[in-house]
Amino acid sequence: MLPKLKRYIHSLGPGLVTGAADDDPSGIATYSQTGAQFGNQLAWLSVFTFPFMTLVQEMCARIGIVTGRGLAGNIRIRYSKKVLYICMILLFLANTFNIGANLAAMGEVGQLLFPIIPYFAYIAFFTVLIVVLQVFLPYKVYARFIKYITFVLFAYIAQVFFIQINWADVLHNTLIPTIVLSKEQIILICAILGTTISPYLFFWQTSQEVEEEIAEGKIRILDRKHGDHTEQIKKMRVDVTSGMFFSNMVMFFIIIMCAATLHQNGITNIESAADAANALRPFAGEYAYFLFAIGIIGTGLLSIPVLAGSSAYAIAETFKFKEGLYRSFKSAKAFYLIIVFSMLVALGITFSGIDPIKILLYSAVFNGIISPIMLFMIVDISSTHVVMGKYVNNKWMKLAGYAITGIMCVASILTIYLLFFT
Repeated sequence: MLPKLKRYIHSLGPGLVTGAADDDPSGIATYSQTGAQFGNQLAWLSVFTFPFMTLVQEMCARIGIVTGRGLAGNIRIRYSKKVLYICMILLFLANTFNIGANLAAMGEVGQLLFPIIPYFAYIAFFTVLIVVLQVFLPYKVYARFIKYITFVLFAYIAQVFFIQINWADVLHNTLIPTIVLSKEQIILICAILGTTISPYLFFWQTSQEVEEEIAEGKIRILDRKHGDHTEQIKKMRVDVTSGMFFSNMVMFFIIIMCAATLHQNGITNIESAADAANALRPFAGEYAYFLFAIGIIGTGLLSIPVLAGSSAYAIAETFKFKEGLYRSFKSAKAFYLIIVFSMLVALGITFSGIDPIKILLYSAVFNGIISPIMLFMIVDISSTHVVMGKYVNNKWMKLAGYAITGIMCVASILTIYLLFFT
C-alpha cells in the first residue's frame, strides 16, 4: 500500500499545483465570507464546481501535451491578433491586481503573527523572496518546491478537529443545493465561480505540461507533438482530477469552519483572509487561528508565482519571446522581466494605499470579461481535429465545455451588473 501511495504522490505535478494555487489568499477570503455570511448554505458549491474545474483544466493540459506549446501560442495561431492582445492586457491587469491583493493579505497576516515587524516590510520581503525563487532557482528545484508547498493547504482541513461541526447540517447543505436570490448571495456565487475557474490557471496548466515534457528532454516542438500521448494523458487526468479535488476540498472545509465559528457567533462580514484569521481566534482557539494564518502565507507563496508566471507565459508566447522556467534568466530575459515587472507593479499597488477590496474588485472585473472568451477558445481548440488529432474532445466534453462557457458568461455579466449598476 505504501509503495502505491508513494508512486501516486510522485506522479502528481502541474495539476496538483494548479488546483492548490486556485486556493490563494483572495479565494480564502471569498470562502470565509461565504461561510460567515450564509453558514453551510452554499457548501454545495464545492461539489458543483469540481467537475467544471476538472474538465476545463483537463482540456488545457491536453492542449499543452498534444500541441507541445502553451495556450497563448495556440491562440496566436488560430485567432485574430487583436483578440489575443486584448486578452493578454486584461490577463496581465487581472493577475497583477490579484498579486497585489494576495501580497496585502500576507502582509496583514504577518502583522497578526509578529506585530513588531511593519506591514510594508512583510510585503517587500515576500515580493523579493518570490522573485528570487522564481527567477533564479533551476526549474526542477522550483517545481519540487511549489509541489510540496501545496501541502500547507492541509492546515485548513486540520482545523475542523479544533471546533464543533454540525455534520448533519453540513451534509444536507452539501447534497441539496439552495439559493436565496439576494444580491449578496448571487455576488458570492459568481465570485466563487470566478475564483475557481480563472484564466491564470488555464495558461499555467497548459505551459506546465509543456515544461514537464521539456524536462524529459523534448526540447523541440516537433519532438513534443509527435508520438503516442495516451499514457501521458492518462497520468495527466489523474493529476488534474487530484488537484481539482484537493482545491475544492479545501474550499469545503473553509466554508464549514467559518460557518461553525463566525456565522454561529453573529460575525457575518469578512473583508480579507487576515480578517477571517483574526475573527476565528476567539471561537476556534489559538491552534486553529495559527493554522489558518500560516495557511494564508503558504498559499500566497504558492499562488503568486503562478499568477506572475501565467502572465509571463501568455505575453512571451504572444510576442514569440523565448519563454519557460526551464531556461536561465540570460536565455529568456523578456520572460523573466515580465515576472519581475508584474511583481513590482503589484508591490506598487499595495504601497499606493488602494483598499485591498477594491484591488480584488478590479481583478474580478478583468477576469469576468476574459473568462468566457478564453473558455470558448479552449473548448474550440481542444475540439478541433486538425490541432488535436485523435485526442480531440468527444461530443459530451464539447457540450459540457460550452455549457461551462455559458455559465461563466452569465456569472460575469451578473457580477459586473450587480457591482456597478445596482
